[in-house]
Amino acid sequence: MPLDRDACHRALEARDPKFDGVFFVGVTSTGIYCRPICPARMTLRKNRRFFSSAAAAERAGFRPCLRCRPELAPGLAQIDAVPRLVRSAASRIAAGALNGRDVDALARELGVTGRHLRRAMQRELGVSPIQLAQTHRLLHAKHLLTDTSLPMTTIAFASGFQSVRRFNALFRARYDLNPNSLRGRSRTKDDSVRLKLSYRPPLDWTALLAFLAARATPGVEDVDGDTYARTVCIDGRVGVVRVSRPSPSETRVLPILYLDVSASLAPVLMQVIARVRHLFDLDAEPLRIDSHLTSGGLRRGGAMRRGVRVPGAFDGFELAVRAILGQQVSVKGATTLMSRLTTTFGAVLETNVEGLDRLTATPESIANAGVEQVRSIGLPIARATTIHALATAVAGGSLTIEPDCDVRDLTRRLTDISGIGPWTADYIAMRAMHWPDAFPAADLVLRRNAGNLTQAQMLRAAERWRPWRAYAAMHLWMRG
Repeated sequence: MPLDRDACHRALEARDPKFDGVFFVGVTSTGIYCRPICPARMTLRKNRRFFSSAAAAERAGFRPCLRCRPELAPGLAQIDAVPRLVRSAASRIAAGALNGRDVDALARELGVTGRHLRRAMQRELGVSPIQLAQTHRLLHAKHLLTDTSLPMTTIAFASGFQSVRRFNALFRARYDLNPNSLRGRSRTKDDSVRLKLSYRPPLDWTALLAFLAARATPGVEDVDGDTYARTVCIDGRVGVVRVSRPSPSETRVLPILYLDVSASLAPVLMQVIARVRHLFDLDAEPLRIDSHLTSGGLRRGGAMRRGVRVPGAFDGFELAVRAILGQQVSVKGATTLMSRLTTTFGAVLETNVEGLDRLTATPESIANAGVEQVRSIGLPIARATTIHALATAVAGGSLTIEPDCDVRDLTRRLTDISGIGPWTADYIAMRAMHWPDAFPAADLVLRRNAGNLTQAQMLRAAERWRPWRAYAAMHLWMRG
């Protein structure tokens, strides 16, 4: 992707955090590439080369900086990404879609040929799918080497390599480093793995946790003080993840969150990290978004909090069911119904975290149960039928609810299910698909807090907030 060199020079010299992850700088005199916020001594302009991705920098022969750690850089929000096909492919590759699989298999999932996908990614990102996957694997391994004391074999396979020998050889060849030289010793007292997750400040952590706490499913999720925790099952691997904010002194140099993950989830860490980043909206550019919303007149209706994020979803199906349960009931009422659903259909799990003893209900468990059993949690027959139809579609593979899905297509498929209307589909797009321009204009609280507008008036007012209407919705909800 084209970069404005003068703007990159200015951002780098200001160490502007707004551009962290937006571009990387390669230093020709050292052969190293850095994030624009790297605290190292400023280089001469003539020695700088700019890249739109870590993969492009590595393809050009640069090695990652050990000081600013490019593997921690936040990514780009969907609205800023390249065309949908490449965005979807890149998102899946970042979560490990090419680990043990070939490009043609990924292309078939996306409805194109392998040749078309390779050409599209080369044109838009400047790298092939394999090169992008290789960079993700190496940076993920570097992250685990630096931040954990996991065994080398576990790190190699968790990063998508098929053998330790291949991992060692590629790491040495690409980074000119012995993997053992980066070994960390970070392990929490309960034998989980602790990782750092970076973001662009500011981050309204208090508001984000308050939103999630009010909607937390008992047994599956818990918010305790400054920490969010939940049970997880990915590809048959089960465990617990916890996300917390370090003390201010620890975030003074680089803004980070701590992610503690059960050691049992090590083989699926790439997927865990991707889902947590979506859940907490860690790839957002808050200063840019807030500036746009302010210029669009959002502040006139009331105060705006800095660093508001759009809470995503760890599991798309789970969020979609929650949205259906939330139709025409209070947040507390929906939480009660979700708790009953989880107790009825979710598997029991033993954990070392008090209060977390269930896995979220799977599409298969609900689809196999039948409408009457869904209805038994206290639902009207129509709503139980909607949830069962959704579960059947997801379990059968005809419907996928993921952040990289085509928003218009998935919205259409959702509203084809009886009982899912525009409000529910927009809410799912906003959180499960993590679409930043989703806007549930029919929401009564939004319209009231915007000045008692009609739905048509709400939609007209929201035009000024595109393409970040989902963030405007969060600000409006917070005024209630």
